Amino acid sequence: MTPRTLLVLGTAALALVAGVTSADLARVSAPDDRAAAAELTPSPSATWVPSSRLKRVDAIELDAEAITLRDGRRTVAVASMRDAGTTVRLLTRLLGTPSRSQTAEGDGGRCFPASTTSTWGGAVRVAALATPSPLGNSVEVRVLRDEVRTRAGDLVELRGPHGVQVGDDAEDRIHDTDADARESLGSDDAEAWQVLLEEGWHSDRRGAGTNGVSALTDGTTVTVIGSPMPVHATRGC
Repeated sequence: MTPRTLLVLGTAALALVAGVTSADLARVSAPDDRAAAAELTPSPSATWVPSSRLKRVDAIELDAEAITLRDGRRTVAVASMRDAGTTVRLLTRLLGTPSRSQTAEGDGGRCFPASTTSTWGGAVRVAALATPSPLGNSVEVRVLRDEVRTRAGDLVELRGPHGVQVGDDAEDRIHDTDADARESLGSDDAEAWQVLLEEGWHSDRRGAGTNGVSALTDGTTVTVIGSPMPVHATRGC
C-alpha cells in the first residue's frame, strides 16, 4: 500500500465526520425489509431482543446509518448510529465481551475524537464517541473481516450494502461506480480505492464530501467497510 492509503486506513478507524445524522431506532431500514417483516414477524426494538432470537442471527449488515442483525430474510433488530449504548450492548450480547480502548481527543492526530472503541474478534470495531457529532451520530463503525464468531461460537457473516464483504474483488463495482462516488487513494504503481456503497445523511458543510458507508480496497480487493466514511471530503476532518 502507498503511504496515503495507509493513512486513510488508519484515520478511517476513528476520525470524526462532522455534520452526521442518522435515522432513529427503527424496526426495519428499507421498503423491502418492511415487506419481508410484514410477511414474517415484526422486528423487536434493538433496545431489547430476546436471547432466543439473537441465537438465530446469521448476518450483521452495516448500512449508512445503522447496523442490522438478520436471521435469513428476517430483520432481528436495527441499531441506530445515533445510539452508541444500544449498539454496543446489542453486539456484546451477540458476540461476547469486546476488547476495549480509550482514545482522548487528538490522540493519533488532530481529527481523532474522544471515544471508547470496542472490537469483537478483530472483525467489527465500534467507536462510541464521547460527544456525538453536531447532527447526532454517536458511533463510527468499521468492518474488518467477512465473518465473526458469536459468544456461542457460531459464525456470523459480516457485510455492507448490496452484500459487499471484506475480501471481495470490487473491480466491476469500481469500474461501474460514478466518479463522484469513488476516489482513488493509490498511486501509479499501487492501486487503491474508496467506493461509496450507500449514501446516508447529508451535510451542508463545504468540503464534507458525500457521506455514507464506503469500502476501501487494496488493489481491487475490499479491505475495510466503514460508516461514516465520506467520499471526496476536502476539509481537514
